[in-house]
Amino acid sequence: MSHHQPGGHPVSRALDAVYLACIWVAGACIVSMSLFIPWGIFSRYVLGTGSQWPEPISILLMVVFTFLGAAVSYRAGGHIAVAMVTDRLPEHLRHPLRGVVHALMLTISLFTLWYGVKLCMGTWGQSIPELPWMPVGFSYLPVPIGGTVTALFVLEHMFLGDQSQRAVVTFDHESAETGAL
Repeated sequence: MSHHQPGGHPVSRALDAVYLACIWVAGACIVSMSLFIPWGIFSRYVLGTGSQWPEPISILLMVVFTFLGAAVSYRAGGHIAVAMVTDRLPEHLRHPLRGVVHALMLTISLFTLWYGVKLCMGTWGQSIPELPWMPVGFSYLPVPIGGTVTALFVLEHMFLGDQSQRAVVTFDHESAETGAL
């Protein structure tokens, strides 16, 4: 299978699906949080009952959003911390230092994956007081999952190049022709 066909390399096409899944999950987390937090406030101050679940569930959703959002932001070239220094350097220093940045990102992603798995395993037997049915380790699953997805996107960037201009990433950008109306 040639990787010069429309849509790019087969690995990048597969990671497009991962990218989209992360976007949808992160978006669903934001929507859910925007419903759960007001419900918690309403139940406490209007109903006088105070639901116990909205806050811990919203915190979990924020962790999911953060780790998956960071991964997709990296792939889209929008992670400010990754490009902040290298984009300001002279051209002859940019390329080699970008390689260093990607190697550091891979190291951090693998660290997050490894220690995230250890954290999940070490806390799986504990429960969250407000949600006794949920193991604490489950609430930490976004850490190794986010580390894995980020590592995949870093490896893709290192071996297949920048993916920030793929159609799946730029679908919401205005084109130059339609922008001058």
